[in-house]
This record gives sequence, C-alpha cells and structure tokens, in this order.
Amino acid sequence: MSEPKAIGRSEQTRELIVDTALRLFRERGYDATTMRAIAKEAGVSVGNAYYYFGSKEELMQAYYDELQESHNAACEAVLTREKTFAGRLLGVLRARVDTMVPYHAFAGKFFKLAAEPTSPLSPFSSESGPARQAAVALYRDVVDGSTDLRLDPDFQQELPELLWLYSMGIVLYWVHDGSPDCRKTYLLVDRTVPLVTKMVGMSRLPGFRSVTRELVDIIRSVRA
Repeated sequence: MSEPKAIGRSEQTRELIVDTALRLFRERGYDATTMRAIAKEAGVSVGNAYYYFGSKEELMQAYYDELQESHNAACEAVLTREKTFAGRLLGVLRARVDTMVPYHAFAGKFFKLAAEPTSPLSPFSSESGPARQAAVALYRDVVDGSTDLRLDPDFQQELPELLWLYSMGIVLYWVHDGSPDCRKTYLLVDRTVPLVTKMVGMSRLPGFRSVTRELVDIIRSVRA
C-alpha cells in the first residue's frame, strides 16, 4: 500500500520544482535563476532538484510537456463533439490559447530563449521532439476525425504538420498580444480558421491538385 503514495509524492515534488522554476524565471529572468535558487525556493535539496532535472533546459522541456498535456486534455470534449474540420480546428486552436494565457506574462522572456535556432528550447530542436510530435499527433486527430474532408492521401499525410506550423504562427502573435485577456489572439483564430478551411477544401479541386502535389513535394524535400 505504501508504493502508490511514494509515487504520488515523487510526482508532487517534480511538479513543485517545475512550478517554482517557472515562477522564478518570470520574476528574475531565466539566466539569473540558478538550480540552487530553484531548489531553495521549492524547499528541496539541490541534489534532489538535479535528481528530477539535470538542467534548467530540462525544466523548460517539462513545461513544454505539461503544456501539451493540458492542451490535449482541453481538446477532448471538442474533438468528441465536433465532426467538421472547421469545428475541430477552431476548438483545438482556441483551447491552445486557453492553456497558454496563464503564462502570458512569461511569454516574452521565454520567447527570447526559444527563438534561438541552436537552443534546445527551440520548438524545432531534437530536445523538443516529444512535445512537437504530440502536438502534430493532435492535429492528425483533427484531420483524421473530420467527416467532411476528402483529400489527396499525400496531402492528408502532411496536413497535420502544416497545421502545427500554423499554430506556431498563432503562438507568435499571442506572445506579442497586449490586448486584454489576449482577445486579439482569439479573434485571429476565429478569422483565420475559415480561411484555412477554404484553402484545405480547395486542394481537392482539379485546378489545384497539381499545386497541392507540388506543395507536398516541397515539404518532403525540405524535410529530407
């Protein structure tokens, strides 16, 4: 009976360290916050902090993972309810903003770190791979569960990653959004989803099929 409690305490300690780190990053800045300071504020030993996280970068990766888990959970209801592509995409993107809003005060400082191409905190880095793959998988669920899509198989295969890149553009706008409660970001989502839906729908029209195939070829060539 004692083993589940030990696992529970371990998870609580891990979450405490992450929450403390994020607070100190907001208050003091990323560079000025040390693992020792995080451990002290969390009330754990430095060795215990390093047991869970080998570096500050690993702490930020944990933030990535937790944010993605929160996004997945927030999308469950809308993906169960909505069957159209537009409805599913709109719900998922609005849920994305919902889960990010509590961290908006920290967004600018964090973006400086994530924008560096060689940083392990970049959303395109190998270290961010698990969170990125989980996000793409969510958009694959959006596509595969839409009952109104009839797409070229190759384009359907690549569309989830394109939607993730689209969502990264939404995130970039959100970082710089100074409107109350990030209202302009929600407006951007609401106005662009119908446009994206039209563009995706047009991909199956005879006049656009060659363009779609060329786009798929470009994506795969660049990725390779």
